[in-house]
Amino acid sequence: MQTTETMEGLIATIPTTMRAAAINRFGGEIRVQTVPVPRIEQDEILIRVKSAGIGVWDPLEREGKFKDMMQGEPHFPYTLGSDGAGTVAAVGGKVRRFKVGDWAYGVTFLSPKGGFYAEYTAVKSDNASPVPQKLSLLQAGALPVDAMTALRGLDEALGLKQGESVLIYGASGGIGHMAVQLAKRMGARVLAVASGEDGVSLAKRLGADASVDGKTGDVAAAARSFAPDGIDAVLVTTHGKTLDETLAALRNGGRIAYPQGVQPEPKARTGIRVKQYDGMPDPVVIEKLNNLIDVGPFEVHVEKTFVLDQAAEAHGALGQHHLGKFALTPTA
Repeated sequence: MQTTETMEGLIATIPTTMRAAAINRFGGEIRVQTVPVPRIEQDEILIRVKSAGIGVWDPLEREGKFKDMMQGEPHFPYTLGSDGAGTVAAVGGKVRRFKVGDWAYGVTFLSPKGGFYAEYTAVKSDNASPVPQKLSLLQAGALPVDAMTALRGLDEALGLKQGESVLIYGASGGIGHMAVQLAKRMGARVLAVASGEDGVSLAKRLGADASVDGKTGDVAAAARSFAPDGIDAVLVTTHGKTLDETLAALRNGGRIAYPQGVQPEPKARTGIRVKQYDGMPDPVVIEKLNNLIDVGPFEVHVEKTFVLDQAAEAHGALGQHHLGKFALTPTA
């Protein structure tokens, strides 16, 4: 057993090995393996994982598409999983915001130590947060990357202001369904372009002022009806066949934002500002996110939960129609 000293001088007993859904090379098969529990640095916390988010980017990480962005060489077997939540099992000597037993969520995207598809993971304390009281650990595990991506898009990339109209394209997906709720908390009028009748219903239930099916509905007509003088801003969280006609509904001087990874990149006419951005965490955006969540009811829609041994199956299911997020539960 390894032991780690906590900020209070207590000793938390941690196993030396754990089960993890890991790969032995980029592009390799995901297998549940016994791997070492990561050792934490002075500025890290160790989380006993209860829930991991399954992101649409996870298969790309598995294939090694982000390896050049990593801060250091990855260690194989490499554990996948960019975000998640659980209980704090140990804290580094310089950490002051957490103690053993706290509920915490965090982001480990591109950490060479690996991620949340495991029984334990190490997280930089600046990339972690106490779980908002309104959320369960299951919801908190599926929250971080998508919610921060939604918030950075609305707040920083679009500069969304109270009373403005915003169209959220992909409003029933992981980023989109959280963006609907955050935009309403920011005082905007929200037109949701969702996927399928079930997606339209979800967006309406989460507070969208209007919602249209991006596959079968007349998005352009819905946008003209919603904002006759033109939409102020569009957050593009995915690409679809109706995106071009959607962007045509922007007013002159309108804004478009989209997170890195949306392909092909949105194009717009002259006079429209288009901005690409990333959803990486930092203490400022984490605090702002938590404050917005605390305003009222907030739903992290978890469509389906997989167990650790089903990680590869979960990646396959990402290409099928679903709402919100998938989650993985490494521990019982």
